[in-house]
Amino acid sequence: MEYVIRYFSELYYLVGEMAPWLLLGLVFAGLLKVYFPQKHIDKYLGKSDFKSAVNGSLLGVPMPLCSCGVIPTGVSFFKNGASRGATNSFLISTPQTGVDSIFATYSMLGWPFAILRPIVAFTTGIFGGVLTNLLIKEPPKVVAPPVNSKFGGFKIDAAKLGKATETCADDSCGCHEPPKKNSHPLLLAANYAFVELLQDIAKWLILGFLVAALISVLLPPDFFSMFKGYGFLEILVVLAASIPIYVCATGSIPIAAVLLMKGVSPGAALVFMMAGPATNVATITVIAKTMGKKSMFIYLASITGGAIFFGLLTNWLIPADFIMSHMNHLMAHGEAHEMFPKWVGIASSVILAVLMVSGYITNRIQKNKKMTAEKFQTIKVEGMTCSHCEASINRNLSKLDGIEEVLADKNTSQVNIKGSKINLPEIERIVVDLGYQYKGTI
Repeated sequence: MEYVIRYFSELYYLVGEMAPWLLLGLVFAGLLKVYFPQKHIDKYLGKSDFKSAVNGSLLGVPMPLCSCGVIPTGVSFFKNGASRGATNSFLISTPQTGVDSIFATYSMLGWPFAILRPIVAFTTGIFGGVLTNLLIKEPPKVVAPPVNSKFGGFKIDAAKLGKATETCADDSCGCHEPPKKNSHPLLLAANYAFVELLQDIAKWLILGFLVAALISVLLPPDFFSMFKGYGFLEILVVLAASIPIYVCATGSIPIAAVLLMKGVSPGAALVFMMAGPATNVATITVIAKTMGKKSMFIYLASITGGAIFFGLLTNWLIPADFIMSHMNHLMAHGEAHEMFPKWVGIASSVILAVLMVSGYITNRIQKNKKMTAEKFQTIKVEGMTCSHCEASINRNLSKLDGIEEVLADKNTSQVNIKGSKINLPEIERIVVDLGYQYKGTI
């Protein structure tokens, strides 16, 4: 009974400390999504050069996408003309951090980690992109003739090109469906932050809290002391443990904080926050399938190699005492050491919980109403893990002739399709090309 009480006490404390910063991070994520849209960004990623690798990493660092959410985004970039190097750079840097996780990192680990984390993500992204460009030579791109110009003696009219000239102007990454024309930008930002994004990271965030509290209660304080003095071995142990474990960038923070309190070095904690969010079976499989095995191996080598390098560098340059001195919330539970008054943490925790539950219920109700009101043909698609996956399926299948509406549901692994002409072989091809598993009709 004592362990149960300690567990829920630790869980309560962790949630209360992170909730205010999570809400603030979600607000910034929503504003970033609306006022810095992703349309047309593929034009900055098209070449196999250093600049494209930098652009890919630069775009990825602030985006609040987990490694499952980045899959359709990266695949869409690649299929719309982005080079393998720029795409790999984006795929490496994006899941390691985001505007939401930066705020949450500051709340639990202090400003040194909050600054270090995006720098590491940016650097490893560039390294992976440049390495991809050096090791994989892409065939020259076929440049389309200018619209309304003469080509081969014939005049090309943009008005007659139709769908052939579509380049995903609404949303080049395929992450979200086009917003309603009359929607206010702030409403769109709130919907993205507190419904779409929060629903994407909710289960991984909850898992991160549960695991962190469990580690805090069950792991002896001196468990990692046996690795002290063996910096490289300690980092390898944490790296080996973090690769198969999937948590989002934000969900990895409380676990890293508890590991630090249990004796893990700052470099090893950084390794966990890098490799945990960026590596999982789904991401690795899709990269290998869409971009080739060479790109996949470079992806893994960049993350693991970068984690080891920056982990060792962090331990060498930053003393553990310096890191611990900035973890104000872990130094003492007294109110004098807390970043916010207790009532702010409690109120934020309640708001966060209400938003998670209400967002889930709202999504379920809307989809159920849609299904009962109209006739759809249902197919089973496995591999959808977030709203980005759903939107990618919806957008790409909706482009097919005869398809009127597509409604994907990650919770049931079902895609409901309505239209006068439903070409199942073509639908299967698109689903597989996007990196998901087509399992036939239901």
